Amino acid sequence: MDDAIIIGGSFAGLAAALQFGRTLRKATVLDTGSPRNRFASHSHGLFGHDNRTPREILELARQQLATYPHVSLVDARAVHASGTLDDFTVVLGNGESLQARRLLLSYGRTDHLPDLPGFAECWGKTVVPCPYCHGYEIAGQHWGLLYHSPMSLHMPPLYKHWTDRITLFTDGHDLPAEERQALAERGVQIVDGKVSAIRHNGGALSAVELADGRAVEIHTLFAHPPSTPSSDLHQRLGLATSASPIGEIVTVDETQQTSVPGVYAAGDLANPMSSLTVATHAGAMAAIQTQRSLIV
Repeated sequence: MDDAIIIGGSFAGLAAALQFGRTLRKATVLDTGSPRNRFASHSHGLFGHDNRTPREILELARQQLATYPHVSLVDARAVHASGTLDDFTVVLGNGESLQARRLLLSYGRTDHLPDLPGFAECWGKTVVPCPYCHGYEIAGQHWGLLYHSPMSLHMPPLYKHWTDRITLFTDGHDLPAEERQALAERGVQIVDGKVSAIRHNGGALSAVELADGRAVEIHTLFAHPPSTPSSDLHQRLGLATSASPIGEIVTVDETQQTSVPGVYAAGDLANPMSSLTVATHAGAMAAIQTQRSLIV
């Protein structure tokens, strides 16, 4: 029996695995090989790894973890999880069952991209979600923002720190007059009408096309498509969840423990802030607190 099974082998999961390995705790990491940020051309903001691709960072982490005999990295999908404290069972896609005293869920989220020609091809390259991740390289350029919800209106004031050229595409949504006035006072251009396509060349965005035939040239489009947890295991385990600006997240306490004793969660499954630094911190903290809970 493992001390812990970590379900999800991206940044939070591998950060947790490192802590288990260094405390001589037996842990198995289950990884589907589909991290949320696999579409990003480069990753920024993670100390010591700035400007590497996400896959480069993860591969380096896996190589380092391979030197720890107590950690097993398994390329598999967990399809079911059940049990109670000190006696959890995880079933894999091939029917194999694994047992552990603790579970750590770090399977993250899946973004649901709109059915918009060109969007998927540019996603992670020139259609991006986060100015902290991408803003430095494109500072001073013409940024676009695709309206998704009222939360979108909080973005232009943030973007102004990087650029004065911001265009908001309402994508057919009606904006309150007071919001339009506030955006105009900040120098934000508002383009009404339904967006019909993203014009690009190999993922390099050149313009946003509208249904009425107009095309607005921009350098980068910020967008926030809806996302959901990448698995339903938290539901199968009966974990409490809460609403957040990005959708449903698993509720955790200050130790990263969920509402079910012995089950921990980390990464953007349990935090609305999608950040590699935040994810690795949460994964490490979850592992440390899990290890402490195992002390008799």
